[in-house]
Amino acid sequence: MKILIILLLSFAAVMSVGAQTDAQKTKIADEIRKVMDDQAAAWNRGDIDGFMDGYWRSEKLTFISGTDVTRGWQPTLERYKKSYDSRAKMGTLTFSDLEFTILSKDAAVVLGSWSLAREKDNPHGKFTLTFRKFKEGWRIIMDHTS
Repeated sequence: MKILIILLLSFAAVMSVGAQTDAQKTKIADEIRKVMDDQAAAWNRGDIDGFMDGYWRSEKLTFISGTDVTRGWQPTLERYKKSYDSRAKMGTLTFSDLEFTILSKDAAVVLGSWSLAREKDNPHGKFTLTFRKFKEGWRIIMDHTS
């Protein structure tokens, strides 16, 4: 009988996690969009450190671009600073075509497009961001950018 009660309680807990209202999902998406808007604003000021505030400050952060995998917040920061060592290289960042998949009250995935407007070119691509909610707010724990 104890096992049956434990199973029923476990099932109820799992079901309640997925039973978020549309309003709750919208609130989560809005909170994540704010993190991304803050990142774009920091980038467009030339503030890579501020841009990195949207990422999880952990050695477990994972950043994937092309065939390269960077692990850790500090190595990811160093990668950005090496790749974008001038305002001209940074350009103006925009995010678009955002699709939010809310997995739970503290996990979500965002699919979208990025674009850099620069004087001589306009690199752009797609990304998948995995967000997790921490006490300090929503942070990217995995970024797969192409």
